[in-house]
Amino acid sequence: MKDENKAAPFDLDFYGSHLRKIKEHPCFDEQACHLFGRMHLPVAPKCNIQCNYCVRDFDCVNETRPGVCSKVITPKEAVGYVRKAIKKFQYIKVIAIAGPGEPLYNEETFETLRLIKENFPHLMKCLSTNGLLLPEKSSILKELDVGNLTVTVNAIDPKTGAKIYSFVNHHGKVLKGEEGARVLMENQLEGIKRTVKNKTVVKVNTVYIPGINDEQIVEVAKRVKKLGVYMQNIIPLIPQYKFANIKPPTREDFKKKQEECGKVLKQMVHCRRCRADAVGKLDTTYRIRCILIDAVLVHNTIIQLKYAVTNVNKLFIQKMVLDREKSWWRL
Repeated sequence: MKDENKAAPFDLDFYGSHLRKIKEHPCFDEQACHLFGRMHLPVAPKCNIQCNYCVRDFDCVNETRPGVCSKVITPKEAVGYVRKAIKKFQYIKVIAIAGPGEPLYNEETFETLRLIKENFPHLMKCLSTNGLLLPEKSSILKELDVGNLTVTVNAIDPKTGAKIYSFVNHHGKVLKGEEGARVLMENQLEGIKRTVKNKTVVKVNTVYIPGINDEQIVEVAKRVKKLGVYMQNIIPLIPQYKFANIKPPTREDFKKKQEECGKVLKQMVHCRRCRADAVGKLDTTYRIRCILIDAVLVHNTIIQLKYAVTNVNKLFIQKMVLDREKSWWRL
């Protein structure tokens, strides 16, 4: 039987000396997600772009999506949390910064990474970014031993990008429409190129937005494959903000797109769309503020998973999404 998720070939010579970054990182290896954990440090509150699917204003106990955290912490607080977390969860191998804003747009990110490098040199360091500042920050990330990087690339065509991003704030200059999208995409691709050259293992996230970037997702895979990206993670849209009325892709359309891209580039098939303060294994996740006490454990399961959805008017609605989750996650 043909393996529908079989990885496209990749450069073993390049990645051969970096197998730990793959095999012990729960996001970069499907088997690792059952064995090892990660800790997201929410130290980066500010963002320099506005995606039309992103709202970072709300938080609740059952909400699990990127850009959400219960509290932004300081770099010094982060060190204390990490120390307690690795004592409580000895399977944690990765310390990551994924928000709640754009990590490279916040100086707290780099201070936190410095402190983690000094205090916990045995832990792997990871970062997620929109890529706008990546060309100028890639050398700093190398100095700080960031071995894994995720860049969100939703399109490579500025016309499509103009529909996805409300604005791009590049060094204080607010760019809109195709101009903003073009600057963002050029920096994403150049930043990825430099980061791969620094021997960092790179994953690309692509949000699947029906009617907006359907035809761009495979093109993204093709382009970043040429740059040496290891893996692509296609993420179904969570309808909110300006895209609140767009329906997520159906399970069939999602699988079809994943299989199509899988012919080009290895696909991540076990994503759990983690919070910016997630701690633990992918399938059993704590919020960071829970590590000091035996508090609520947020399970990413069909029975317990809920999403907090915000409409365009910011009306806060909490709704069970049992049927939708049955369509997506393999449990």
